Amino acid sequence: MKYKLFGNSGLRVSELAMGAMTFGTESGYGVEKDEARKVYEAYREAGGNIVDTANVYCRGTSESFLGEFMAGDRERVVISTKYSGPMRDKDYNAAGNSRKNMMDAIEGSLRRLRTDYVDIYWQHVWDTRTPLEEVMRGFDDLVRQGKVLYIGVSCTPAWAATRMHTIAEMRGWAKFIGVQLRYSLIDRSAERELLPMARALDLGVLTFAANGQGILTGKYNLDPKATGRVGDMTPDRLTERNLGLARAVMEVADELGCKPSQVALAWAKRGPANIIPLIGARTGEHMKENLGCLDVELPDEAMKKLNEISAISPGFPHDIAGNRPTPWLINHRKWRSGGYLDN
Repeated sequence: MKYKLFGNSGLRVSELAMGAMTFGTESGYGVEKDEARKVYEAYREAGGNIVDTANVYCRGTSESFLGEFMAGDRERVVISTKYSGPMRDKDYNAAGNSRKNMMDAIEGSLRRLRTDYVDIYWQHVWDTRTPLEEVMRGFDDLVRQGKVLYIGVSCTPAWAATRMHTIAEMRGWAKFIGVQLRYSLIDRSAERELLPMARALDLGVLTFAANGQGILTGKYNLDPKATGRVGDMTPDRLTERNLGLARAVMEVADELGCKPSQVALAWAKRGPANIIPLIGARTGEHMKENLGCLDVELPDEAMKKLNEISAISPGFPHDIAGNRPTPWLINHRKWRSGGYLDN
């Protein structure tokens, strides 16, 4: 495992992060404590040091398991958790990004994680209602209180995240050091706005669903009736395009003698930003398989093949601002009625 600075900070993190969304069974798709511990230990034994969770993952069980697993080893782990989602029924202030929910949520997370501070605290999802200044002032207060060391933003439009970051910068408050987003060969839409934002603001990037929620492992190609979160919950994602991408990943894996999941993760690691893929697993052996991506070096030809087959339209305004005539059109020296001169 190699390490890097996370965004515009001095925080050192491993090149792969561990996602703990499946720690617990309350949400219907996770694992019991013993298997979750095997996943955690396999990741830590490989040198991984950044663990990502959220208060709502399995109704708090994910954080509780991690608090137990980290006992005696807390200072060596970078704990990343999030707030926004609801934790109490019939309480309208127990969800969203308000200051009230933020202050309540951090206390619950600290209690479950058995710690007195969180390394990175994230806005989990943009709620479209809470004033952005309210969120950033709340984050800054938590940093000043020592309950949070760094802050980040997840599942938020680039314009809103940039404005929040700028508000904090102008007022001397704590600024974001990272962004979480979905990114894979199946979904490269983050390349339009979010990844350019991350480069411009020097934010670390935690990406989830690098294997396309299991599609890129090839299991649905081999068995259309295979079980899994995509097959069970969002079968509409099993399109011919996505299954075709999975076939291409399987072909590259065969050529390199590795697993398709390892190819998908290796591709994400080489993305156009300071990307750290989040790897999740249901078993310890599954985690070890994912960690095998550290030994996979994708040849340039394989990268080109995967990039071309998964390419997306840049969309407006990039399809105009990025084409060749535009720089000439806006940088010519002289205008004349009905046209322009090039000298």
